[in-house]
Amino acid sequence: MTRRWLWPALILLTIAAAALGVGIGSTSIPPARAFAALAGHGDPIERAILIELRLPRAILGLAVGAMLGLSGAALQGFLRNPLAEPSVLGASNGAALGAVIALYFGLMQWHSAALPVMAILGALTALALLFALAGRSESPLTLILAGIAVATLAGAGISLALNLAPNPFAAIEIMTWLLGSLEDRSFEHVLLALPCIAIGAMLLAGQGRALDALTLGEDGAMALGMDLRRTRARLLLGVAIGVGGAVAVSGAIGFVGLIVPHLIRPFTDRSPSAVLWPSALAGAALLTLADVAVRVIPSTNELKLGVVTAFLGVPVFLAHLMRERRLW
Repeated sequence: MTRRWLWPALILLTIAAAALGVGIGSTSIPPARAFAALAGHGDPIERAILIELRLPRAILGLAVGAMLGLSGAALQGFLRNPLAEPSVLGASNGAALGAVIALYFGLMQWHSAALPVMAILGALTALALLFALAGRSESPLTLILAGIAVATLAGAGISLALNLAPNPFAAIEIMTWLLGSLEDRSFEHVLLALPCIAIGAMLLAGQGRALDALTLGEDGAMALGMDLRRTRARLLLGVAIGVGGAVAVSGAIGFVGLIVPHLIRPFTDRSPSAVLWPSALAGAALLTLADVAVRVIPSTNELKLGVVTAFLGVPVFLAHLMRERRLW
């Protein structure tokens, strides 16, 4: 019964999150006037607030959250590791380093697409380095160790950029971006991010059967006719492109890919294929609701989205810690 209602519940939750994302902000707009503004009537200022400010922010919250949730579920199934997420393989850190390079050298002054392009190139470079370090090994432990090395190297590059920032304003700009936010995003950001997220999702599509086969181990999966090398390439490339495009417009937002599959798994048969796409919907709802929370939590300055998601990740780590302690 629970499994039957999972998809309807997630769809309703995502629709509600999208409605809240458009309807809630620093300026209070009654629902009747909001509907009139969205229909092209009413106050032009309210219409500008809803359509030009809140709507692209809500779309990006849904798209970025879906990509992070989907990537986390795919990597947890592929690596058979409950703590896997995009940052484990260096994809998020590589994308962040690419974006930091664009900010450090002021490449956005040349073209607005410089930031997302550099973020995607950073993620793809991290992926290439990961393949070079892992070699032909299909072992998840090898990939995790190589990913930690890549993530550490990218983190060192980010620290170096902060250390050598030419002025305090450049350092503040980099730090603000690294905290993650969807504030002041426009449809230009939507058009930059959505193609990358769509390509990443398409590369991850259809991988459920291979991920289920991997629960039997590499030898068992190959006995079932799975091409592990092709599966690994599609999955990691999808994560790199999708997460690179997402990180380019949202900044470094962590823990969504970690949290969401754990929230979804108890309501499924716990197979990777059953968790994969529900995690995309749940990720979209979670990140959009977290973005609504940063607007309504009273503070002098608007909280950064990455800070809120980091606090959400703490209970997941504690739950695994307590479970592992019982096993010890």
